[in-house]
Amino acid sequence: MKKVLIVTYYWPPAGGPGVQRWLSFVKYLPEYGIQPILYIPDNPHYPIVDQSLSEEVPEGLTIYRRPIWEPYGWASRLSKKKTNRISSGIVPTDSPSLLEKMLLWIRGNLFIPDARKFWVTPSVKYLTKILEKEDIGTVITTGPPHSLHLIGLGLKEKKNIRWIADFRDPWTSIGYHKSLKLTRASAKKHLLLEKRVLSGADQILTTSNTTAEEFRKLTSKPIKVITNGFEKRNELSVEKDPYFSISHIGSLLSERNPRVLWKVLSELAGEIPEFRKALRIRLTGIVSDEVVEAIKGQGLEEVLEILPYLPHNKAVMMQQSASVLLLIEINSEDTRGIIPGKLFEYMAAGRPVLAIGPEGWEAGTLVRETGSGRVFTYGMEAELKKTVLDWFGDFQKGRLVLSSPDIEPYSRKSLTRQLTEEVLWA
Repeated sequence: MKKVLIVTYYWPPAGGPGVQRWLSFVKYLPEYGIQPILYIPDNPHYPIVDQSLSEEVPEGLTIYRRPIWEPYGWASRLSKKKTNRISSGIVPTDSPSLLEKMLLWIRGNLFIPDARKFWVTPSVKYLTKILEKEDIGTVITTGPPHSLHLIGLGLKEKKNIRWIADFRDPWTSIGYHKSLKLTRASAKKHLLLEKRVLSGADQILTTSNTTAEEFRKLTSKPIKVITNGFEKRNELSVEKDPYFSISHIGSLLSERNPRVLWKVLSELAGEIPEFRKALRIRLTGIVSDEVVEAIKGQGLEEVLEILPYLPHNKAVMMQQSASVLLLIEINSEDTRGIIPGKLFEYMAAGRPVLAIGPEGWEAGTLVRETGSGRVFTYGMEAELKKTVLDWFGDFQKGRLVLSSPDIEPYSRKSLTRQLTEEVLWA
């Protein structure tokens, strides 16, 4: 059986979508002749913890751990809440405080490419011995955090290995990058490191075609798109919500604030008493203050429910019980290639997806192609209002159902087969 070393920061009990991609790959790789060996931090700073995911780690999996020093521990002494939110990707956009500005400047300019950079050098030294001990010829690094790709780069320079760099998100073109208060020198260093990784890896993986096209302008190395996916689970008997619930599961950042939707819902609530009575806006996970204030500003406070982060298994049940599932992306050309991992679980939940994002959004194309819902840009107010009203009418008649084509290609097991056949055994 071929051994592959996977270097990842996010691993159970970490919560959120970052952990689920490789947790599922590791589960199915042995079925295709691959023995995964993990390397993870021994004492990571996880802003979200989900103990339920620990139950999905395969028994007998070989895992190597080394301590990591992270400045988030120091920064949390100033403000634990703000530090956790920034490390979770919640970048304040509306009048950030002086402390938030300082934390963003430090994050962007002193810790390049990110705050996990101090794990790179000791990990390269440690893993050089592990590669010899385990007789491993292939290394996969997955980011963000993109500093982990520097571990792959260091190992590639020391050992005769095949190195695969997996980008779950873009690097310098990601939406929040411009909010990090980068100096010209810092921005240049990010670009240089990105170029070194893209040129040094033997194979590059991305989760979207848009990111792949961006990278092809920077490197001649082979690039393969393997999207995120959904985990097949036993059919659950989940009771449908008695309310017309529009639910979002996962972090909702400041710039992912669909003001056009809150305006539409407010108008419908004012025009149709039955709509206001039935409506519930459910936001589960970390939600920025700007989003909450925008909803309250439209007079929807009484129908707003904010729930804490749910364990993954309970989040799946909430997806299946919702009337409508909300998918939001920042209205920017830089975010066209972002395909949120939750989209695939939304599709598997069988509930209609209401997607709002930029022109040319790749996730929107997936929603259309699979018949999973409706897609809108931020300027399509009239069309959005009509769809919500139509769906509410179907809800009242008990006919708000979704009939999707086959989404099997996006199951985690199918994607693992693609990974092994087209990348690891290629």
